[in-house]
Amino acid sequence: MSTTLFDKVWDSHVVRKIEDGPDVFFIDRHFIHEVTSPVAFLGLKERGISVLYPERTFATADHNTPTINQHLPVEDALSANQLKALEENSKEYGISHWGLGNVKNGIVHVVGPENGITLPGATIVCGDSHTSTHGAFGAIAFGIGTSEVEMVLSTQCIMQPKPKKMRINVAGDLQFGVTPKDVALYIISKLSTSGATGYFVEYAGEVFENMTMEGRMTVCNLSIEMGARGGMIAPDQTTFDYLEGRLFAPKGESWDSSVAYWKTLKTDADAIFDEEITFQASDIEPMITYGTNPGMGLGITKSIPSSKDVAEGEETYVKSLGYMGFNQGDAMIGKQIDYVFLGSCTNGRIEDFRAFASIVKGRQKADNVTAWLVPGSHVVEAQIKEEGILDILTESGFVLRQPGCSACLAMNDDKVPAGKYAVSTSNRNFEGRQGPGSRTLLASPFMAAAAAVTGVLTDPRDLI
Repeated sequence: MSTTLFDKVWDSHVVRKIEDGPDVFFIDRHFIHEVTSPVAFLGLKERGISVLYPERTFATADHNTPTINQHLPVEDALSANQLKALEENSKEYGISHWGLGNVKNGIVHVVGPENGITLPGATIVCGDSHTSTHGAFGAIAFGIGTSEVEMVLSTQCIMQPKPKKMRINVAGDLQFGVTPKDVALYIISKLSTSGATGYFVEYAGEVFENMTMEGRMTVCNLSIEMGARGGMIAPDQTTFDYLEGRLFAPKGESWDSSVAYWKTLKTDADAIFDEEITFQASDIEPMITYGTNPGMGLGITKSIPSSKDVAEGEETYVKSLGYMGFNQGDAMIGKQIDYVFLGSCTNGRIEDFRAFASIVKGRQKADNVTAWLVPGSHVVEAQIKEEGILDILTESGFVLRQPGCSACLAMNDDKVPAGKYAVSTSNRNFEGRQGPGSRTLLASPFMAAAAAVTGVLTDPRDLI
């Protein structure tokens, strides 16, 4: 029987099927951080339960860590307590812990792949919705809640109903200046934030085959924003080249046998999906969001649509535009912005900083813009310095901060003030997501760089 990539990975991890119920599903890798793990560990202690396979769990501090002066004590009491709890719980249960100051520290969905913890065919969970990032490697990866974190710590399994299967094809070649972030935002704008609810998505077609691993991670990261349980891309030579030699990747004969297995992880030619959608790459241009969910996006040269042309109800749509201070029919090009945020598990990798630097090189940061440039890990931070990107940024008036989730969700001091506009390379533009009253416009690193040096929304193709 012909099967999909998703079926192959899922079915090989089912410990037990429950009739008319969820599957008991084995988890290969479990990532934890300081926000969603403390209560889970309390549950273990109250019940006198240990961590079953501590070597399969990896801890890093990222969500509410400061992005300046990380060598100093964390001032916020709640954040300090959460960071301390992660460190102590990891030590007590024998879990690898990369806290502040550790050279391997960084955003959980950045450090996992760059250390070779994320592997094709694996099942991966984390108490964070954007765990879908790891699907770029041909893994099944999804976010879980705190009670499920406790379940995985104690049993290395989770109770999970098997999602339906969707394949999204993007055929052809991308236009000049169009990035993986634009591809993802375009798909979400077409499907809406609920268009893939109940599905696990496989991305296929020339566009994804030609993407780098970092680009694929960006796309899979945003799968959750169209309602999907997760997203994945079949592993190929690009995947293998990225993984070879990384810290936790297989070595020697084990590497050869692993690659032989990974090459089988692809959808059979006549496999059937519950839903299949195809887009043309030529239709995609640099994207920008204008509303309060990631589905409210359009090409930078377009104008904000009228309420009769969108999926949202009129009242909700008008409310969203009111929050953003925009009107139906407004052009996006030329709108003034106040903040630029480059970073997050969506766009905090070295490729994103290279793209940003390629536009700001030889130009100066606009006086009206406050820019937060936050690498996704210390490894990325080191690459920025080694490649001379830091010199370019500094000469253009930018300051590099230290790794962390930062303004993506504003759990630390990196909060956009009320009423201010932020062009952000992160993943969510909900009301108050980047600070109470803040107004977020999601975009690619190219778009963020163009706004940073002009002070207004600008088509990045004019500056590349």
